[in-house]
Amino acid sequence: MSTRTASRPGAVDESGSRRPPGTARYALVLGGLTAFGPLSVDMYLPALPSMAADLQSSDATLQLTLSSFIVGLALGQLVIGPLSDAVGRRKPLLIGIAIYVAASVLCALSPSAELLIAARAVQAIGAAAGIVVARATVRDLFSGTAMTKFFSMLMLVTGLAPILAPVIGGQVLNWTSWRGVFLVLTAFGALLLAVAAFALPEPLPAHLRSPARLGSVLRTYAGLLRDRVFLGYALSAGMIFAAMFSYIAGSSFVLQGVYGLSPQQYSLVFGLNGVGIMVAGQVNGRIVGRVRERTLLATGLFAATAGSAGLVAAALFDLGLAGLLPPLFVVVSSIGLIMPNTNSLALADHPRSAGSASALLGVLQFVIGGAASPLVGLGGDDSALPMASIMASFGLLSLLSFLLLARRPRPKPLTTAVV
Repeated sequence: MSTRTASRPGAVDESGSRRPPGTARYALVLGGLTAFGPLSVDMYLPALPSMAADLQSSDATLQLTLSSFIVGLALGQLVIGPLSDAVGRRKPLLIGIAIYVAASVLCALSPSAELLIAARAVQAIGAAAGIVVARATVRDLFSGTAMTKFFSMLMLVTGLAPILAPVIGGQVLNWTSWRGVFLVLTAFGALLLAVAAFALPEPLPAHLRSPARLGSVLRTYAGLLRDRVFLGYALSAGMIFAAMFSYIAGSSFVLQGVYGLSPQQYSLVFGLNGVGIMVAGQVNGRIVGRVRERTLLATGLFAATAGSAGLVAAALFDLGLAGLLPPLFVVVSSIGLIMPNTNSLALADHPRSAGSASALLGVLQFVIGGAASPLVGLGGDDSALPMASIMASFGLLSLLSFLLLARRPRPKPLTTAVV
């Protein structure tokens, strides 16, 4: 057993995996922190038309509230990640959630679209603290297959939050305005702030922290980018995230505009695909340890590539919904196999810079994913082929990143001198 493993609390099994006591408590807190992103992005989407009318702004201007949030989320992770490596996880997390709460109030009170756009950027910086610290804390507390199992557990949140967020937002709009949606997010942030303050002890001991000087931070990021294996896993996650963003950006136009589904039918399809993510994530958590993480990751990547090829075929040969929905379900569900294993494998070799590594993982996912979303609209909205092609391209790039980069070099054979 390494000295690092021995210095951390928690049980260590025969495979060397480490799991702390109180896992259920950590699942509750870290799951809530993981939900910051999807809740903040998706909950207010049903309110966009009423927001445009109330703020006397165009739809295009209101779309910038989403763009500013994604930019703030990326920049926030880049700063908070190394900061949490230097001063511990709790302080940046609590400050970040407090910023989120204050910015959510400012969003609710914004008198103009311009102020709302700025407030959303600040809100994203606070949300970034929750997302990056949650991933880094999992690396602090768990190791080996226990870490992968915990990431799989968090896939319940990853799959469920995007499904529930628009539904919750729509229900809130039944009894209040769009400003009430941001007040609900304020209450969610305040609740998590209280829970994190009282139920999340500091997971990073002082002797394992790294300095946060600018030069040191830049060297850490440069070292991560030079690490071929880390970059392979990070790009695999980023590319599959881009395929997911393409699905989110294009599916409503394709399924409702091209195939004629009603909003309720579309919500059902979207929900079933989200359930697929959760089921795949839980299956991954059940069998990891008996099956290697790399094998499970490869299975998910090949499934995503095959499913996206089926999507292209369904669009090209006009196979209708019966031909489109099954491969779409396969592609989306594969996220449940891919994300827990890419996160675990990417962070495994970087215990002393888990915050920075977690930040870089998140930034690549949101930057690549955000860049992919507009591409879906370039091919028009009268066919499923643009969405299918973009999803297939990023699915293939994800698989290639894994196959070409995330391979450890074989150890050189020992040679014996002949006397």
